[in-house]
Amino acid sequence: MTSPATAADFVSSVKRPDDFDAFWDDILARTAAIPLDAEAVFDPLRSTPQVDVYAVHYTSLDHVRIAGWYARPANHAGQLPGLLIVPGYTMEPQIPKNWAARWYAAFSVAPRGKLRSNGQFNPGYPGLLTHGIVDRNTYAYRGFYMDACRGVDFLLSRDEVDGARLGVTGHSQGGGLAIVVPALRPEVTVATSGAPYLCGFMDAIDLTDGYPYYEINDYLRLYPESRQQVADTLAYFDGINLAPRVTCPIIVNIGQQDSTCPPETGYALFRAIGSEDKRLYDYDGHGHDANNAVHAGIIDAFLAQHLRP
Repeated sequence: MTSPATAADFVSSVKRPDDFDAFWDDILARTAAIPLDAEAVFDPLRSTPQVDVYAVHYTSLDHVRIAGWYARPANHAGQLPGLLIVPGYTMEPQIPKNWAARWYAAFSVAPRGKLRSNGQFNPGYPGLLTHGIVDRNTYAYRGFYMDACRGVDFLLSRDEVDGARLGVTGHSQGGGLAIVVPALRPEVTVATSGAPYLCGFMDAIDLTDGYPYYEINDYLRLYPESRQQVADTLAYFDGINLAPRVTCPIIVNIGQQDSTCPPETGYALFRAIGSEDKRLYDYDGHGHDANNAVHAGIIDAFLAQHLRP
């Protein structure tokens, strides 16, 4: 692993395709043309006197039904800020009671392949990262990204959610999705990204020998002739290429000793973010946790500043 100083100066090899924006604008339009058909069913077992919990389903790209958990403060008055929580690669979405208790209307999305969203699509873990990887139109993250973005549509469909106050937060894969969603959905007004995955894919496979990125190395070892196709596909999904479209206030935290999501790619991602209001927290002595024990309080204060002033 390179030194923190060298990592901060790392220049990514990622190139932005000429039709990058057109590609995503087309997918967004295709997704928007599909009725959301959202269902939110009150769950008395998981609700408390303080927090109402709902099991959610809605329709995403390719007409795949997506699940999630929605939580809001019970007996609230007036509109609430909306918060989208996006999951890590191997984690299952949590019921966001902790955020509802802080007076957010919080939705924890389970994109395709996650529990309760895997009936129509389930490549497994490992497997998601390389599913359909030789074609941008078949790559798994094409739908996965849209599933997360449609979480914004779900929040906007709720009468109690203030559409002018929408945030997104996540760590690892969730940190990558916390770049993707505001890049593709300008309705998002604030974001926090922790230890971001899904950025600098082709750099990361040379910078770390850890999974999940090593799934790509496994694939290329078996199909070495596909390397250029893989690189061409991933360029459309790379957070470094999406980051210039992020214009909302955002904070990013990385661990300088992260062997899962190399800090080099985190620094490159941060530099690429288009927002004028952005701040990087890089923690020496920390790996993939990116100092979450301390940084969680910074996230809480940052979201409150922008969503609950």
